[in-house]
Amino acid sequence: MLPPNFEEDTWATLKKAITAIFLKQPDPCDSEKLYQAVSDLCLHKMGGNLYQRIEKECEAHIAMALQSLVGQSPDLVVFLSLVEKSWQDLCDQMLMIRGIALYLDRTYVKQTPNVQSLWDMGLHLFRKHLSLSPEVEHKTVTGLLRMIERERLGEAVDRTLLNHLLKMFTALSIYSESFEKPFLECTSEFYAAEGVKYMQQSDVPDYLKHVEIRLHEEHERCLLYLDASTRKPLVATAERQLLERHISAILDKGFMMLMDGHRIKDLQRMYNLFQRVNALGSLRQALSSYIRRTGQSIVMDEEKDKDMVSCLLEFKASLDTIWEDSFSKSETFCNTIKDAFEHLINLRQNRPAELIAKFLDEKLRAGNKGTSEEELEGTLDKVLVLFRFIQGKDVFEAFYKKDLAKRLLLGKSASIDAEKSMISKLKTECGSQFTNKLEGMFKDIELSKEINESFKQSSQARTKLPSGIEMSVHVLTTGYWPTYPPMDVRLPHELNVYQDIFKEFYLSKHSGRRLMWQNSLGHCVLKAEFPKGKKELAVSLFQTVVLMLFNDAQKLSFHDIKDSTGIEDKELRRTLQSLACGKVRVLQKLPKGREVEDDDSFLFNDAFTAPLYRIKVNAIQMKETVEENTSTTERVFQDRQYQVDAAIVRIMKTRKVLSHTLLITELFQQLKFPIKPADLKKRIESLIDREYLERDKNNPQIYNYLA
Repeated sequence: MLPPNFEEDTWATLKKAITAIFLKQPDPCDSEKLYQAVSDLCLHKMGGNLYQRIEKECEAHIAMALQSLVGQSPDLVVFLSLVEKSWQDLCDQMLMIRGIALYLDRTYVKQTPNVQSLWDMGLHLFRKHLSLSPEVEHKTVTGLLRMIERERLGEAVDRTLLNHLLKMFTALSIYSESFEKPFLECTSEFYAAEGVKYMQQSDVPDYLKHVEIRLHEEHERCLLYLDASTRKPLVATAERQLLERHISAILDKGFMMLMDGHRIKDLQRMYNLFQRVNALGSLRQALSSYIRRTGQSIVMDEEKDKDMVSCLLEFKASLDTIWEDSFSKSETFCNTIKDAFEHLINLRQNRPAELIAKFLDEKLRAGNKGTSEEELEGTLDKVLVLFRFIQGKDVFEAFYKKDLAKRLLLGKSASIDAEKSMISKLKTECGSQFTNKLEGMFKDIELSKEINESFKQSSQARTKLPSGIEMSVHVLTTGYWPTYPPMDVRLPHELNVYQDIFKEFYLSKHSGRRLMWQNSLGHCVLKAEFPKGKKELAVSLFQTVVLMLFNDAQKLSFHDIKDSTGIEDKELRRTLQSLACGKVRVLQKLPKGREVEDDDSFLFNDAFTAPLYRIKVNAIQMKETVEENTSTTERVFQDRQYQVDAAIVRIMKTRKVLSHTLLITELFQQLKFPIKPADLKKRIESLIDREYLERDKNNPQIYNYLA
């Protein structure tokens, strides 16, 4: 039997204990006893009543605690400390109450639906009374926002206080609605203003550093006191205001400067930041127009043609470094660089292709003694990258072939290995069709060595050759080599004899072939006796013929020389200029001057001296004349016409009937060089005239193939 006032008396004891807890006073009753009292009430089915009484008691105290905050200190930090204190107190008090009434939590609360645990009930009451005093909640949120703003402005703030209060908001489940929403709005306003101000005040590298620091700070803020769920929207807000809104301004104001200054770290920072806001597209566009603009000044400046290739190589190398170190070797950026380069190299039709071939000639020519095999190989690879961008590869081929021929015939190659390496690179790049003539040239040189050897051993050579003279002959296959205009010259008797004996020997071995002598490419070594010492002169065949006239004469006029040698006017002027007006003056010209005039005379230079025994005078042959350049270009143009004609006939033969538009489209796909539709139209007209095709009688836009 329970004593009559059992419930009331037991509650009185418990109530006294709860009041003591809220007033922070020591309780006379020990906790063991209190715990027992709760168990007894629960065992006798009085848990529901007890729960309500405890709730009522807690509510009264919590309401009072929050009410006491109204009108408190105007200093926000002091006020926030008071809020934190009352929250801390509530947590401690609820834990103690729960400690006493643990049995109630474990039985009655668990068994009854929709009843909160004592801890949750405490939170619920705190939240309820906080919302009933909006001034306290508003003042708390304002205080938190102010503190964070002060921290952003560089002041030190009490981060622990922030952490505790924000944990309170999370525990009360009012974090996102009451705090996060206004916090993100404030952040947006703060960074919007700061972005505009900083963009005006600082240069781009400093601005980007600042943005990087700010984003790092916001990230830290989330680790230190904000709820983890805020990180994404917070960083996104900062990125939007500091970066996204200023993308084009950042690029306009600073991208060129960073590229020109090769500022790897700053560009890397720009790339990483732009990547965060999906703005790499804008960065790629800026890169593309930068390359086009800078490249255009290299390619279009005719005065700097001789440095064009080395400037382009430098420019490409610097872009490659930036691509590797700043743009994370991104494939799309790699393609941007390629596209922009292809555009700028083809801005000036044909000229870059010609200059690339000449640059290679310079590198592969003897005289680059300071370059190691590896360096030369590296240069060839780099030039090949530029070569890939050229649309008119046939122009390159024509000039490369012309220069290679001179290097091989005049023995001016720096390294035959490097020559062969370059040809195999071109073969890999463009196929054997492209290089078979170049390879044929090498074969001719090899074969010529063998022919010369067997000539020296032959009976003709042993019995008939004039003494005191040595000669070696290059036998060239017409189809492989560039075409050279035949140039007449009256050779000294000994050379004529030599040529006839060689011809007799060669034709006895290869009947049915024709030998034609190309005098313009011959070169000789002449022994000369000057009053001041003997010398050997490395000269061209034309220079030889002119110099040998001075064996029998001290002074000759321009017309005498012209009549005696039979060399055509322009070539003779070049030859005399090289002998009398260059660095090595074996002859003297009267009167002095750079140009060779009709009434000039020439004397053997008695006073000639030179430190070396063998002296090169034949650099003239390596130099390209304007005519040579023009004829090479014209030959390419001629070849292109043949290729276009062949392609049209090939397509029409297969299709029999085709519209103008489709024919043009097919031609563009098949031809390996750039060509204008108007030029194609001319070739079609020419083929109609020559009756390879005809216009359809009913529709002039359609062509029929004529077998």
